[in-house]
Amino acid sequence: MNYKLQGKGMKIYSFRNFWSKFGTLAILIFLVLFIGIISNGYFLTPENIVQIFLQSSITILIAIGEFFAILLAGIDLSVGAVMALTGLVSAKLLTAGMPVIVAIAAGLFLGIVLGAFNGALVNSTGLHPFIITLGTQAIFRGATLIISNARSVFGFPPVFMQTVSGVLLGIPVPVIIALAFAALCSWFTKRTKAGRNLYAIGGNKNAAWYNGIAVKKHTLLAFIISGFAAGLAGIVTIARLGAAEPQAGIGFETYAIASTIIGGTSFFGGIGRVWGVVIGGLIIGVINNGLNILNVPTFYQQIVMGSLIIISVYLDHFVSKKK
Repeated sequence: MNYKLQGKGMKIYSFRNFWSKFGTLAILIFLVLFIGIISNGYFLTPENIVQIFLQSSITILIAIGEFFAILLAGIDLSVGAVMALTGLVSAKLLTAGMPVIVAIAAGLFLGIVLGAFNGALVNSTGLHPFIITLGTQAIFRGATLIISNARSVFGFPPVFMQTVSGVLLGIPVPVIIALAFAALCSWFTKRTKAGRNLYAIGGNKNAAWYNGIAVKKHTLLAFIISGFAAGLAGIVTIARLGAAEPQAGIGFETYAIASTIIGGTSFFGGIGRVWGVVIGGLIIGVINNGLNILNVPTFYQQIVMGSLIIISVYLDHFVSKKK
């Protein structure tokens, strides 16, 4: 009898370890093979694989920012609106004749400011980030429509397009930007004291505070990173599209949250890896690309995204409970 109980416990422990380490990668491999088979091989062509990475670069960028908010057992619903507003401001500066580097820096700085605004409101009000970022999402979206007068902005300098959306050594620049940012954030979470403190706060905020960790300071930092990531995504987006759309980024918070949760980040905080989020973003890209190849209507993608979020959170809750 004891042997059976121990065996059962060992199975649960093995599943928990497997899911935390390889679950996301297993999902990606399964989807790639499955869609590759039913699409008669077109899905697995080198050209389409590159396209998947290119399409996933925006999702990966905003998902990495979302990762830091969820790591604290919070959330950032404003990432899509921040992406639109920062991209629009950079586009306005570019069309006004500002140097490319200045326009890019202004967009990134604005992303930092908007992220700090979110973090400051969370700290000062004590409200859950869901409420705060739901409100700031509407504020930022409204500001985007006012500044743009609900019109697209286009006519960027060729050097901007070539620099941000071109190809370097055969690799699309947006992919390079996304992977480089992921590598930097991965290093930050693993090798710095501030990065490790974020995990501690997400695991148990009160315990972290009693151990001398400045909870509010790190909360502000997490939202600043989220805003910066969304700003970077906004700049990459306008370079890829050749225009800044006032309605850009609508629904992207769903992609960011889905990528983060599917990537193995616990919705309850304290657990997650940046490279898992990258794989989660690729899963979203594979699904969207595969459904398009199979001529499945785009609105079915929302059903798939929602289902994946529910399944991933349930598995996270199930594994945590069995732990």
